[in-house]
Amino acid sequence: MNDSVKAPPASHPVAARGNLYRAAIVGAASLKGKEIAEMLNERNFPAADIRLLDDDESLGQLEAMGDEISFIQRVRAEQFEHVDFTFFASDEESTRKNWKDARDAGSAIIDLSSSLENEAGASVRSVWVERERGQIPAPELQPGPCVTAHPVAVILALLLLRTTKTGAIRRAVATVFEPASEHGQRGMDELHQQTVNLLSFQPLPKDVYDAQVAFNMLARYGQKSQPALDSVEARISRHYQKIAGEGAPRPSLTLLQAPIFHGYALALFLEMESSPDIQALFQALAGDHVAIPGAEEDPPSNVSAAGQADIQLALKIDPAQPNGVWLWAAADNLRISALTAVECAESMTATRPTGKIQ
Repeated sequence: MNDSVKAPPASHPVAARGNLYRAAIVGAASLKGKEIAEMLNERNFPAADIRLLDDDESLGQLEAMGDEISFIQRVRAEQFEHVDFTFFASDEESTRKNWKDARDAGSAIIDLSSSLENEAGASVRSVWVERERGQIPAPELQPGPCVTAHPVAVILALLLLRTTKTGAIRRAVATVFEPASEHGQRGMDELHQQTVNLLSFQPLPKDVYDAQVAFNMLARYGQKSQPALDSVEARISRHYQKIAGEGAPRPSLTLLQAPIFHGYALALFLEMESSPDIQALFQALAGDHVAIPGAEEDPPSNVSAAGQADIQLALKIDPAQPNGVWLWAAADNLRISALTAVECAESMTATRPTGKIQ
């Protein structure tokens, strides 16, 4: 690891452990919900109480919260009383059904489902990109829902904003490979079962994708599958424009469902206005949240990125295009989503009364 360009762990603004909050995770049994719980503990988020909430299928399920064990409770309006921060890691339907109860109880809303984008006062955020742009939003006394930016939008914004420091980008084209974990545990299970059934010549389950995903690449799902790949593409583009700003280059984007369980991988082609300086690109791209493996290390992949908070990155000049450069990136989608959500909550603590449990 000696040749790697790695950033030190980012410190967060919550310093005093005595300033305690209450938090709730709706969708605590989901992949994103579990990752949020782990991230809150890992970053020492000053919470005196974290309530784990989910639907009936998960009631009573035990989950680890640091050194303690908690159990999942049913989502009810009274569960949001005296809660400072509510993380919605549930599906879109559950978020829309329950978020107003949390808001009316006085809780700040952090939405990982992207179902609240169009609500009054909602903002799409990535603290990573805000720091990169030097434009940290001013604290709001009564903020609207905070929608966490899609992890691919975060990756693209960070890489493109840093690349522009070395020269103007004429064209950017991204091919993104979607993992099964973006569809939650059901998506992971269906990919697994399809793989097993194909090898044993059995019929394929298609409840999630309505198509064969195992040993296959898809540009679209079956008609019964929701959300469609096109709608996810559109969400990434929307989120990118909102967090990167009007002056940022706008990439063309295509999203493909890959037969992988976890982690995003993407190929990004950049055509610069002039011949790129590869060393200058290395220096501009490396830093906080981006790790460039050395020559003796494994190249970036969804496997190497698993469990890592950094974006794994490799780059090379295109031999056929004198002004072209390829970026190959991989990142843990669940970890970046959870980290984005927790950092948003940390940035919102400035507007919450501190020094006592609410």
